[in-house]
Amino acid sequence: MDIFSVLTMVGGLAMFLYGMDAMGDGLSKLSGGKLESILEKLTSNRLMAVLLGAGVTAVIQSSSATTVMVVGFVNSGIMKLSQAVGIIMGANIGTTMTSWLLSLVEVEGTNFVMQMLKPTSFSPLLALIGIIMIMTAKDDGSKKKDVGTILMGFAILMFGMDTMSGAVKPLANDPNFTGILTMFSNPILGVIAGAVLTAIIQSSSASVGILQALCATGAMNFGSALPIIMGQNIGTCITAVMSGMGANKNAKRASMIHLYFNLIGTVVFLVVFYLINAFVHFEFLNGPASATGIAVVHSIFNITCTVCWFPFANLLVKLAEITIPDKDDEKDTKESFAILDERFLEQPAFAMELCRKEAVKMAELAKDAIYIALDNVGKYKEEDYKRVRKIEMEVDKYEDALGSYLVKLNNKDLSPRDSRSVSVILHCINDFERISDHAVNIIESAKEMHDKKLSFSANAMKEFDVFVAAVHKIVHMAVHAYADNDLENAKMVEPLEQVINGLNAEMKQRHIRRLRKGKCTIELGWVLQDLLTNIERVSDHCSNIAICIIEVTEDEFDTHNYLEELKENNFKWYKHAIIVYRDKFKLPDAIVDEEETVVSIVKKEDKDTKKK
Repeated sequence: MDIFSVLTMVGGLAMFLYGMDAMGDGLSKLSGGKLESILEKLTSNRLMAVLLGAGVTAVIQSSSATTVMVVGFVNSGIMKLSQAVGIIMGANIGTTMTSWLLSLVEVEGTNFVMQMLKPTSFSPLLALIGIIMIMTAKDDGSKKKDVGTILMGFAILMFGMDTMSGAVKPLANDPNFTGILTMFSNPILGVIAGAVLTAIIQSSSASVGILQALCATGAMNFGSALPIIMGQNIGTCITAVMSGMGANKNAKRASMIHLYFNLIGTVVFLVVFYLINAFVHFEFLNGPASATGIAVVHSIFNITCTVCWFPFANLLVKLAEITIPDKDDEKDTKESFAILDERFLEQPAFAMELCRKEAVKMAELAKDAIYIALDNVGKYKEEDYKRVRKIEMEVDKYEDALGSYLVKLNNKDLSPRDSRSVSVILHCINDFERISDHAVNIIESAKEMHDKKLSFSANAMKEFDVFVAAVHKIVHMAVHAYADNDLENAKMVEPLEQVINGLNAEMKQRHIRRLRKGKCTIELGWVLQDLLTNIERVSDHCSNIAICIIEVTEDEFDTHNYLEELKENNFKWYKHAIIVYRDKFKLPDAIVDEEETVVSIVKKEDKDTKKK
C-alpha cells in the first residue's frame, strides 16, 4: 500500500464523516425540534421511552447526540432519571440504522432493479437531486434545502464508504495488515481498539462504518470484528460523560447510566458468548466478516442488551446513585433557568422552542404584575406592592437569562426564519420587561395616593376604570397572541391601542377642565398624569409585541411601513375594530357646563364637515 492509497483512504474517511454529519444535521433541521419535544413529553412510559429513543436516534443518526440531549433534560429538570433510562436504551438500538444503510454496498445482482439498489448506482442520482434542491431553494432555511442537504449528505456518505473500501482492498494480500487484524481476535485488545477509535471520532455509527469498510478486504473475520463492535459501544459513552461534567448530580448520573449500560452489557455478552463458544465452537467466527454481517452483529448485541436490561432499569439508576452519591452538605436546589441548558444549543430548533416557552412564562408574570398594579389604584394593599416588586425582579432575571442564551443561540447555524424568530423573542422579552417596569411605576403611584390620602372623584374613578378595562384587554390579547402565536389576535391589538391613545387624550382633557373648576388638586393631577403615561406606554409595548408576531408570521420586517399601511389604506376590518372598541370602552358622559357644551357641539360639527 503506497502513500497515494493512504491519501485515498483518508479522503474517503473524510467524505464519510462529513456525509454522516451533513445528513444528521439536515434531518435535525427538518424535524424543527419536534423530535426533541416528543422526547421531552412522552417518556413517562418506559417502553415508549425506549421506542422513542430508538426512533429519534435512527433519524438524527447519532446515539451520542440523543444521550447528550437526555443529560441536558435531566440537568434542567425536564426529565427524571428514571425516564432517561429508557431513552438511553433505545438510543443504542437506533444507532444500528446507519450500519444497515452502509450494508447496502453488498447488494449483488445483474438485473436493472438490483443494480439500482447498489449505492454506487443511486448515490449519484441522489447527489444530483440534492444539489438541485439546494441551489433552487429560495430560503436558506426552507424544508426544500434541508431535504437537499440530507440527500447530498447520504450520497457523500456512500461515496466515502466506497472510496475507503476501494483503498483498503489491496491490503487483503498484505501479511502485515492481516496480522494486525488477527491480533484483534483477542477480545480484550479488540474491545480496547473499538473503544479508543469510537472515543476519538465520538460516533459509534461512524466507527462501525469504518469497520464495515475494512471488511471489504476480506481479511477480517467475525472473531476479530465482534470484540471491536463491543468496544465501539463503550467508546461512544465518552461524549455523554464529557457532557455530564459541570452538570448537576442527576445529569452526571444519566451519563453514568449510559456508560454502565454499555460497559456491563459488553462484559456480560462477551463472557457468556465465549463461554458458550468454548463448548459449541461457533463456525462463523473464522469466516470473513461482511458489512451486512457487521450490521447483524451490531443490531443483535444492542437489542439483546436492551431486552436483558429492561426489567432491571431501576438497578442502573441505583448503581448511578451509588457512584455519584448525595452529599450531606449538598443542597440539590433547582437552579433558576436551568432549562436553558447549553447542551441544547447543538439542536437550535429545540433550543429556540425552549426559549419561547420561557418567554411565555415571563409574559404571564408581566401580565400578572400590570393587573395587580392597576387593581391597586384607589384600593392599595401593601402585600400587592411587595408582590409586584418581586415579580418585576423575577422578570428582570428572565430577561437576563433569555437574552444571554439567545445571543449564544444566534451564533449557531440558524436558518433565516429561525434567526428572525430569535430576533422576535429578543424584542418581545424587552417589551415584557418594560411592562413589568411600568407596573412598578403604577403601583408606586397607587402607594403615593394611599400615603398622602389622595383619591379621585367618583366620576374620575369611573373614567379610570374604563381606561383600566381597555388596558386589561390589550395586555391579555398581546400575551396570548404571543403564547399561541395567534396572528388574528395580534392584528386586533393595534386598533385597541389607537382607542387607548384616544382615551388617554380625552382623560387628560377632562382633568384639565376639572382643574380649571377647582374640582381637582395639582398634586392629584401629577399622580394622574404619571398613571396615564405609564398605562399608555404599556399599550405601546403591547403593540410592539403584536407587530413582532405579525412580522415573523408574514415575513415582514418594517414596523413603520406596517403602521403606515394600516392608517393610509384605511382597511375595513381596521376601521370596524376601532369602532367596536370605542363603543366597548367608552368613557361615561362628562358633567359639563353650558360653555363646554357649545365647544363640544362646534367640535362635532367640525368633524362632520371634514368627513363630508
